[in-house]
Amino acid sequence: MRAFDLKIFADYHQFYLWDAAMKPLAPENYTDVDIERMVKVAPHVVVVQPVRNVTVPVRVEVHDADPGWDPDAWDHVVECSLDLPTGYLQVHECTGPALLDVDVPVGTYRVRALFDGLGSLTDDGLDGNDRYVVVLWPGVAQTLQVLKQSPFER
Repeated sequence: MRAFDLKIFADYHQFYLWDAAMKPLAPENYTDVDIERMVKVAPHVVVVQPVRNVTVPVRVEVHDADPGWDPDAWDHVVECSLDLPTGYLQVHECTGPALLDVDVPVGTYRVRALFDGLGSLTDDGLDGNDRYVVVLWPGVAQTLQVLKQSPFER
């Protein structure tokens, strides 16, 4: 397992994981369902949507196999797929720079986005103890699935 701890400015409540060599376009057409899911998928890109529009802690983990997860430890969990045909995984801020460039074996990856501390936000939404973990491992393509829906209003 390789792990990377980042501080990401989640401008517009989003950051991206993508195959940078494919020069993907971040999606712009968001629905209420996309916002409720807190993850959106487009070709060669996964958009994670933190609840705060400020710098947030993000851990990205790349595994050889599904590491599993504890449902009691997370407020919100989403799984989807990310195709990395060149193996050039990049984590990129919405309006800022790339914060992580890492080579991974070429292929399709399962992505699990885990959200915690969502109930800790202040009324103005600027402060909180929220945190985000994005786990990737080689796997087959699948459609986006919410495995645990957050009980907290956005």
